[in-house]
Amino acid sequence: METQRILVTGGAGFIGTNLVNELKSRGHEVIAADLYNTRRENYIRADVRNYRQVERIFEQSKFDYVYHLAAEYGRWNGEDYYENLWQTNVIGTKNMLRLQEKLKFRMIFYSSAEVYGDYNGVMTEDVMENNPIKDTYQMNDYAITKWDGELMCMNSAKMFGTETVRVRPVNCYGPYEHYTPYRGFIPKFIYLALHNKPYTVHGGHKRIIDFVEDSCNTWANIVDNFIPGEVYNVAGRPEWEKDIKEYSDLVLKAVGIDDSLVTYEGAEEFTTKVKTIDCSKAIRDLKHNPKVSPEEGISRTVEWMKKYYRIGE
Repeated sequence: METQRILVTGGAGFIGTNLVNELKSRGHEVIAADLYNTRRENYIRADVRNYRQVERIFEQSKFDYVYHLAAEYGRWNGEDYYENLWQTNVIGTKNMLRLQEKLKFRMIFYSSAEVYGDYNGVMTEDVMENNPIKDTYQMNDYAITKWDGELMCMNSAKMFGTETVRVRPVNCYGPYEHYTPYRGFIPKFIYLALHNKPYTVHGGHKRIIDFVEDSCNTWANIVDNFIPGEVYNVAGRPEWEKDIKEYSDLVLKAVGIDDSLVTYEGAEEFTTKVKTIDCSKAIRDLKHNPKVSPEEGISRTVEWMKKYYRIGE
């Protein structure tokens, strides 16, 4: 396998940290960029909302590939902090595209399965091409900004010949995901259960989750089979699909408590009921092969959070 020089924006975040580790393990030269101050090796501080800060990275180094992960995450985060969401997810992506048009590196753009909105069929990648956007019922600003990013990537490819692969993660979870109220349901359930705090489980929702190491293994394979213009769903195995209560039960079992802190309510408003994801393209092109079951993945995530938050010391 040929060594590549790779930049990962959002490289100090949850997925970014895991992806950097995976790419480095394969012998690639990897630089992480994020907006935080950190002492990490091979790290550059840069906020993608500011063109000049990102431009400085490319003045210092040349890259074969850029994994553009930097983003504001989550629909309620996007409601409460919509200025940050739109500036980072849209302007930040436009900044990366302007540099790509100039420097011609290949890019992997991180979208989200949220772009499918409340589509009630099997979510294959061509759903977004074959259905008018109004019929997919995108339900929040986060989803809209991610679809905007995809549209900008496709437009740049047509206008300037840029080469980009788009990926749509699906409920990715695991170690290095710190708790905030805006994270996905798995880290929220684990954090609150570990701290003996109450949380709510909404019925009527089914999800497939994907352990971050499985996801990153697949995304790292893109540099070995880069097909410009392609887009890939990346999720766990279909047979692992569960309703939210079942995931909550797995969390409680891994933490070792009962459900006395849990409140059960009906379906959550403005939230997709069922996401049925097709990953056959990623299996075909990227050797996508999830190995970590929800039971194992949740248990490993619980152990990581215990250490990180020093629970039980």
